[in-house]
Amino acid sequence: MGGNQQILFHFSEEPPADKVDKLVDSPGSTEDVLPMPKKRGRKPKDPTLVIKKEPGKRGRKSLKEAAAAADLVTIPEDEILFRKQYYTMGEVAEMFQINHSLIRLWESQFPILQPKKNKKGDRYFRPSDIKNLYLIHNLIRLKKYTIEGAKAYLKNATNAGAKFEVIQSLQKIRNFLLEIQANL
Repeated sequence: MGGNQQILFHFSEEPPADKVDKLVDSPGSTEDVLPMPKKRGRKPKDPTLVIKKEPGKRGRKSLKEAAAAADLVTIPEDEILFRKQYYTMGEVAEMFQINHSLIRLWESQFPILQPKKNKKGDRYFRPSDIKNLYLIHNLIRLKKYTIEGAKAYLKNATNAGAKFEVIQSLQKIRNFLLEIQANL
């Protein structure tokens, strides 16, 4: 046994005969060698399998989109709203279709929002808190006020809640009349 000998280990089954490369160590001796593995990399994409995403829209919604989203916000009528003394954070978030974190942010920014908290820290909103939250939601999401602008509006406007309720009742009357007109 000489100095230049190579030991080959085969850990898998024998490759097919047409795939085996021959290595010559010395004149007259040949040994079977496993083929070199192919380069690993990304396989070429099949264009039929590529799913194209629509580009996400960043920033604020347009006025039409905001108005459509505001129509989806449904808080119950006063007589139904005041049947319960407290609403959980989950119920309120579902009413406004917003995240819990956004409600907590608005709570920290607007002093008129002061939900009750139990020892565990869970927030419970009174119906008056829900009405104030609806006013804030309308200012920020529909009228496109910034948080600072909404704070200033609520601070400077006298009876902002009363004005908002009048506007809401007028909008309900308008929607009712439009329904009647559509049915004629």
